[in-house]
Amino acid sequence: MARFHVIIPAAGSGSRMGADAPKQYLSLHGKSLIQHVIEVFDAVARISSINIILSTDDAHWRSAYLNASSKAHVHYCGGDTRSVTVLNGLNAIKAQVEADDWILVHDAARPGLTNLLLDQLLNTLENDAVGGLLALPLADTLKRADSEQRVSATLPRNDLWQAQTPQMFRYATLKEALVRFNGTATDEAEAIEALGLKPKLVTGELRNLKVTYPQDLAVLSALFNASCLT
Repeated sequence: MARFHVIIPAAGSGSRMGADAPKQYLSLHGKSLIQHVIEVFDAVARISSINIILSTDDAHWRSAYLNASSKAHVHYCGGDTRSVTVLNGLNAIKAQVEADDWILVHDAARPGLTNLLLDQLLNTLENDAVGGLLALPLADTLKRADSEQRVSATLPRNDLWQAQTPQMFRYATLKEALVRFNGTATDEAEAIEALGLKPKLVTGELRNLKVTYPQDLAVLSALFNASCLT
């Protein structure tokens, strides 16, 4: 039976946050963002391993982040891009996984994933022929800007979704997709699509947003507070 393994690419600098440390190490409700992420996966029995992929010169990681999880392993093999980091992570764990095992790639700065949402993803995709990802249907009107930041066009939002993570694909398929992709894939699903496959979209949640800008932390904090009151 195929097992489930997690890869958390955490080699980025998070420059858009303007913080002193990469954004995965910023604090939210008394824990770093990456601690929140590790704890969610650790709590799900079906997850066999959690693999954190750091840059070779990461100076912010603390071994204490692993104390709560016997499943977690750190690999100092991050690359210059997300896709290279994920591919390096796949190579780092190749001796511990089978070709048809599921790989869940999740952002280190996306701490709002819940156990319920993770179970929904696993249940939906565990027998799927391709795999897929969490995503949200777009609600806002989309505008294309010109070089002066004026609206050049309004884009129809029908059938448009905002990709989230985890993105879940078979080990061998994901590795082939990343190796063969021409250019730099913005996410794993794009590389899978280039193989001619169609990942399945599983409805996510607003809480599962990625921290990119300072205001995102405030939004997440409010959402965390709201969930504590319900």
